[in-house]
Amino acid sequence: MTVALDDYREALTAADPHLSDTLEASYAEASRVMSPRGLEHYLEGARALAELGRGSDLVISYLETMPIVAKEAGEDVVPEIASGAMRLASMVSGQVIALLLAGMPTAARRLGDPDLLRQYLALVRQLSGKAPRGLRPMLEHLDELLTKLTLGGLRRWALWGAEAHARDFEQQRAYFALESADSQAMLQQERRGTLFIDNQRKLNFYLRALWGRDFFMRPTSGDFETREGYKPYIERRVIHLPDAYDDYRGLPGKDLYRAVAAHAAAHLVYTAAPLAAEAPAPTQQAVIGVLEDARVERLAAQRFPGLRQLWLGFHEHRAAAREGLDPVVERLERAAHALLDPGLEEPDPWVAEVRARFEAAFAERPDDPRLAAELGPALHERLAAAHELPSARTLEAYRVPYHDDNRYLFAAEEAALAEEYIPASQRQVRRQVNVMEMVNEVDSELAGDTADEVWVLGTELFPYEDHGVSYNEMEGVEQVSPPFHYPEWDYQVQLHRPDWVTVVERRPWRGDPEAVDAVLAEHRPIASRLRYLIDALQPQGRVRLRRQEEGDELDIDAAVRSMVDLRLGLSPDPRVNTRYLRKTRDLAVLVLLDLSASTNDPAGAGDKTVLDLTREATALLGWAIDGIGDPFAVHGFSSDGRHDVQYFRFKDFEQPWGAEAKGRLAGMRGQLSTRMGAAMRHGGSYLARRPQRHKLLLIVTDGEPHDVDVRDPQYLRQDTKSAAEELSARGVMSYCLTLDREADAYVSRIFGANGYCVVDHVERLPERLPGVFAQLTR
Repeated sequence: MTVALDDYREALTAADPHLSDTLEASYAEASRVMSPRGLEHYLEGARALAELGRGSDLVISYLETMPIVAKEAGEDVVPEIASGAMRLASMVSGQVIALLLAGMPTAARRLGDPDLLRQYLALVRQLSGKAPRGLRPMLEHLDELLTKLTLGGLRRWALWGAEAHARDFEQQRAYFALESADSQAMLQQERRGTLFIDNQRKLNFYLRALWGRDFFMRPTSGDFETREGYKPYIERRVIHLPDAYDDYRGLPGKDLYRAVAAHAAAHLVYTAAPLAAEAPAPTQQAVIGVLEDARVERLAAQRFPGLRQLWLGFHEHRAAAREGLDPVVERLERAAHALLDPGLEEPDPWVAEVRARFEAAFAERPDDPRLAAELGPALHERLAAAHELPSARTLEAYRVPYHDDNRYLFAAEEAALAEEYIPASQRQVRRQVNVMEMVNEVDSELAGDTADEVWVLGTELFPYEDHGVSYNEMEGVEQVSPPFHYPEWDYQVQLHRPDWVTVVERRPWRGDPEAVDAVLAEHRPIASRLRYLIDALQPQGRVRLRRQEEGDELDIDAAVRSMVDLRLGLSPDPRVNTRYLRKTRDLAVLVLLDLSASTNDPAGAGDKTVLDLTREATALLGWAIDGIGDPFAVHGFSSDGRHDVQYFRFKDFEQPWGAEAKGRLAGMRGQLSTRMGAAMRHGGSYLARRPQRHKLLLIVTDGEPHDVDVRDPQYLRQDTKSAAEELSARGVMSYCLTLDREADAYVSRIFGANGYCVVDHVERLPERLPGVFAQLTR
């Protein structure tokens, strides 16, 4: 789906002619972070705001900020922001709406979740009715407020001020502008100690360091009115954590976050099946949950003993706050403490029985998730015989600080338990079908890129009059390979992120092979010079060296001269042998082309683009290497974030330099971004499998590594450097030919002083690339 920008330009410039420049710049940024559907929603929202007639400021704010919001919270929230701004139009001025839109990037960064961003919009709508005069000063101080408050704290602070100063408009303005004493007092009261958004990155690294894998974590609003606000939970294998934690009885909030995240991750690692076919009674669930919590904690502590000490600290501090609890809830908390600490003296007979039975079962089958479900009912009966069982609401008083609510343990089906979180934009079902199913549906409406279900046939299907062309070639969508996962180097923590990047091989587009053949005619002078290069580099086969002291056979002429010298009484020449040398080139070359969107830019003053010159240079190099006889491959890459590094194989080592490879090379396109390290690792994996002794990865690029999901310019540079070092350790030499005149500032740090070449004049690339190859492989 292609979004026509001109369809919206007229409607926007009708409101203000100056919007055209903002539209061009903002659309270019939006196209890097949004899908075609997201771009359409983005432009529809801009047109609707322009037609409001509230001035151009709010349209400019919308155009400039929504790409940032899409990058932080996803593109799905953009149309909701536009519709929310439209609903506010009847209640507040256009300047307030512009302030709201200008502050959305701050809200997206600080809240860190699209659901929380939606709740923030709902709060603004609520305040527009309760305290319309306080909305402007609040939005002007949004950065300070969200730095100190969670969304729940912001809601309570704002609603208190709206109620307290409902009729005093001047005090209302002062309160929301943080000028009054009661505003500062409420701000301090609602201020929370440790924010999730400030620790999310650290928690990701913490869990990855423990289990060598990634876990999805999302914040929840800290409202005490909702159950999820103050107790973590796991849903669809996503860990939901409160958006803030206060220090717990002297223990830092960041330690509480570590304890909660590690406990939830232990469930995801060790609880592989539902614990009960049917949901048991609430008190029975509580007993089973205590046992399963203990099982996963015991398994985690066996691998990482430090986790036991982290968790025990919270149990010990919680023990001082159990006074006044319901007897059943108190026993459950004591049992959880005793199961984690085998050395704890526990006089309660029921808790002692729980520990004894758990220890015996755990010793026999520690990895069995059914252990808790089988022990739980009997222990529950003993508890019910001694106490009147409390209600479900009373059971919520169970407050082991780092435990989740265990809803994950009682999923209705095993499939639901194992269901992975997938972003909304990627939720698509691929179903294998047989020939008859495909035949019955092939004339129906075909699936597009946004279809909920895609049918896959294992073989090609040809129509009745096929002419050698299958349905897939006529009407199908692009085929992709299974994903390849590679690590990525994070220089800030000096560790690899395991399986962080996904490389997908895509089918190259086809062009006219004659366009590649025409390159030789266009560059005839260069081709003539290349012929001498080919002759100089061609292997000479078997070379005979005469007059050697040691060799493979006798040199008859030298031997006769030596015998004559002996007869004459002279010292003979000992070099009477012939040695044979095999002059062969034991080399494999992979040319890796950067196909990012910047290659579509004009090259110099001519009509050609960087991509055109890259194609011509590669065609000349391919002709030269084919003449020499070295095995070589030509691949290309571009990227759209770490989950979609697109890799194209124009020519493989085994394929001839013929019409098929030339047609693919002629059809290559420039798009997206440049995640170079992942592409180098993938290309290097092909080179590493080659039998040749010398292996060369020749990278042609027009700029530094970058991608849409990376803001730190050093991050991908350091990862590319790490990729080059990893390939060097595997016997693969990396060399970069860059067209960026400013590349000296960074490329030498990536590839080393002798590992790169800068082409100052882009139009000379077809001449320089074969020359660089010759220098590297003499």
